Amino acid sequence: MTATTAQSASTGEFLGHPRGLVICFLTEMWERFSFYGMRGLLIFYLTQHFLFSDEIAAGIYGAYISLVYITPVIGGIVADRFLGPGKAVVLGALLLVAGHFGMAIEGAQAVEVTVQGQTLVQRETFYLQVFYFSLALIIMGVGFLKANISTLVGSMYERKDSRRDGAFTLFYMGINMGSFLGAIVCGYLLQRYGFSAGFGAAGIGMLLGLIVFVRGKHLFGDAAKPVNPALLHQQVLPGINREWAIYLGALLGVIVCWQLIQHRMIVGGLLSSSLIIMVLVVVIYAFTKCAPHDRNRMLVCLFLMSYQVIFWSLFEQTGSSLNLMSDRNIDRVVFGFEIPVVWFQSVNAFFIMTLAPLFSAAWVYLGRRGWEPSTPAKFALSLIQLGLGFLFLEYGASIATDPTQVAVIWLILLYLLHTTGELCISPVGLSMTTKLSVPGVVGMMMGCWFLATAGGNYVSGTIAAMTGSDTVGGEVVDPAAALATYMDVYTTAGWYSIGIGVFALLLVPALKHFMHGIR
Repeated sequence: MTATTAQSASTGEFLGHPRGLVICFLTEMWERFSFYGMRGLLIFYLTQHFLFSDEIAAGIYGAYISLVYITPVIGGIVADRFLGPGKAVVLGALLLVAGHFGMAIEGAQAVEVTVQGQTLVQRETFYLQVFYFSLALIIMGVGFLKANISTLVGSMYERKDSRRDGAFTLFYMGINMGSFLGAIVCGYLLQRYGFSAGFGAAGIGMLLGLIVFVRGKHLFGDAAKPVNPALLHQQVLPGINREWAIYLGALLGVIVCWQLIQHRMIVGGLLSSSLIIMVLVVVIYAFTKCAPHDRNRMLVCLFLMSYQVIFWSLFEQTGSSLNLMSDRNIDRVVFGFEIPVVWFQSVNAFFIMTLAPLFSAAWVYLGRRGWEPSTPAKFALSLIQLGLGFLFLEYGASIATDPTQVAVIWLILLYLLHTTGELCISPVGLSMTTKLSVPGVVGMMMGCWFLATAGGNYVSGTIAAMTGSDTVGGEVVDPAAALATYMDVYTTAGWYSIGIGVFALLLVPALKHFMHGIR
């Protein structure tokens, strides 16, 4: 029994899992409440409050959401080598609280003015910069919290513990419970009181998550502590030890992200460079530091992460182009009630909450009988389901009697298929990363997982920009043309996703061979 496992046993269990899983569940639930509550409002804040065009708004959204998944590489490495997961999560939560409350500083509505026959948009520079700086705080906060809360979940289980996938699926259920509540609460407050109230609620949610983690951090024992606490006390600058230097570095990172979010093309270059560097680092480490079986597992883990880029580039249309399409081209009236558009951001989370326990039980049931699909097979199935979701939405548009409106059931069906696909890749991938990685670099590999997600999210902004339509005052000019553009892009995306998923199924036997008994 390892020290971590012994610690888990000493603190008791809850529903067959260590009690620390409850703390991770609740902390991440409130963090996702704030993150997804804010995300549901973001594209509308950009297009309706600041009056950015669809293309520019999609670019800002893509840059932001990709930076959110780049910074966990930094947070994972810093926690592995110096801070430990516990301090890293607290630092991240503090930055997130500040960022979400900063978003609540709304400022005046942008206005369109005509100057010499040309339409220009006037925005208050101060409040626009407050907005960008708040996004930067959130980006760095997620960087320190996201990778390390997942690492803490993995630290409570042995590498071959049969409960691991189930634990990560339950943890993922907590993520989506927060997402569901965030979209409902923040969406309602947006409709009733405006953007400031919606963003403020997100800040309150993150504050609750910080309180939960601080009060329950003792349940993780040594797993949450720095590997070598003495390193944090070493003086690295006059009057500043390494721990405080890290905190100052995090604030410097906020300033860097503040500038990057305003220069989106640099983000693409930074992301490409980071992906290349991280691949080289992992490959060199695998060949120079690992035994043959561990080396092969690390390389398979790295390869499977590439599927993330494809999956999230399409899935993340949820917060950008699909969000705008829901507002413009979905018939949202059901039994005389018009569904607030932000509430559709909760549909995916609702399906995960209802389906995650079934998937968790199914993996256990199939695993006991030797029928459970391997991790590579689950990843391939996720891409096929993702593509089918887009094709069903396109079919719904093709049979609609109104060329500007699609029945809401087809959007719900898309979210259902995207959710089942997500359950085959995201929680399974988190578990895969912790069990295929060498224990000493789990944080770094978890950062690589989120870096691959960042790549997909950046591409998602490019895809969303392809769906852009002409707008005046934040309202689309030609709804029928807008719907046709959406469907052209989504149909192409759907067929590409299915094709890649089928090819991935053919690679499953070879990948399983190099995983050496780990599924």
